[in-house]
Amino acid sequence: MNMDAWLWWLIGAAVLGIALVVTTMPELGMLAVGALAGALTSYLGGGLVTQVLVFAAVSVVLIAVVRPVAARHRSQRPQLASGVDALKGRQAVVLERVDGGGGGRIKLAGEIWSARALDSEQSFEPGQQVDVVEIDGATAVVM
Repeated sequence: MNMDAWLWWLIGAAVLGIALVVTTMPELGMLAVGALAGALTSYLGGGLVTQVLVFAAVSVVLIAVVRPVAARHRSQRPQLASGVDALKGRQAVVLERVDGGGGGRIKLAGEIWSARALDSEQSFEPGQQVDVVEIDGATAVVM
């Protein structure tokens, strides 16, 4: 009978694993791991009450610990910006006069970029350092 019990736990874990894939509910995966723990308990000779308690304890601990960690990681923005996003907030050096009308040039991250001032009434002379506010197409908007 013990062999049958651990086999039933494995079938339950498989069903929960399939349900996880179909529904993408991570809690079902944690319950599947709990069912595997119940199967191991049964295989090692634990009684039915012990099996159910191990299943419940492992499932609850996983849901209580893993779920908040996963939610925190999901809500965080990526730490590494790439492409034009990596250029926002960087400093650049003005090479040709930059004003609100465009037509100026800056050196940004070792490359020459066309640039325009964020404030149309502001201008920057060659040699000045500016901050890149955004990238608009192939033009850096600076202040």
